[in-house]
Amino acid sequence: MELSIIFKLAAIGIVITIVCQVLKKSDRDDIATVVSIVGLVIALTIAVTMIGDLFESIKEIFGVY
Repeated sequence: MELSIIFKLAAIGIVITIVCQVLKKSDRDDIATVVSIVGLVIALTIAVTMIGDLFESIKEIFGVY
C-alpha cells in the first residue's frame, strides 16, 4: 500500500469538509449534503479499488484462480 493514497484520501476529506462548512455558512445545506455524499462516494471508490488490488495480490500469492 502506497502512502500517497492515504494522503489523497486525507486531502479529499479536508477539501470536502471545508467546502461543506462554507456552504452551510451561506445557507446552502442541501448542496452541502450533496457535496459530502459525493466526497464519500469518491473515497469509497478509492478504498474499494485498493481492496480489489489486495485480493488480487492474495490470489497471486496463494495461487488461487
